[in-house]
Amino acid sequence: MAGKIVLVTGGARSGKSAFAEKLAAKFGVSVGYIATAQIYDEEMRYRVKLHRERRPENWQTYEAPYWADKAIVEAADGHKVLLFDCLTLYLSNLLCLMPEEELTDDKVYAMLTEQMEKLLAAAQTAVTQGATIIFVTNEVGAGIVPENKLARLYRDLSGLANQKIAAAADEVYAVMAGIPVNIKKLNVLLTQEKDG
Repeated sequence: MAGKIVLVTGGARSGKSAFAEKLAAKFGVSVGYIATAQIYDEEMRYRVKLHRERRPENWQTYEAPYWADKAIVEAADGHKVLLFDCLTLYLSNLLCLMPEEELTDDKVYAMLTEQMEKLLAAAQTAVTQGATIIFVTNEVGAGIVPENKLARLYRDLSGLANQKIAAAADEVYAVMAGIPVNIKKLNVLLTQEKDG
């Protein structure tokens, strides 16, 4: 089976991770799970616990709160399916690494561009080796405009990162209320109707 890049997006508790896990299991038995979450409180501890309980025991976890491009390369060496959960947590981790005085628009957008290029380069290398990589992300920009600048930067970065991964992806699924829709396929169909 040829490798590909898949993006699964949706809001909080939309069912996106559960769908991505089912998709990964469908593509292959040997799955490398790239986990970006860090446990800072009981709420996150509980969320991580739920994710771990859902995953089959034979999936190998790669902890990658930072420098996830290296984890992708490592995981692709032994697995034909990679599940990256999730992109927005990864961006949050990277933002928190930046000193407060560097949280300017220019520096933050430069960081985003550099990190997305590294992730996509690693993902495309994995694909050329025959691996499929599934990225999970959140849609954080559908609500009200955040009150503080850092939250607005995070919202904007997340949206731009999602666009970059979606542009490179072979398949893009939006999950709402536990129901996935292949929006990239739908976009192609709509474009064909418009052009025809």
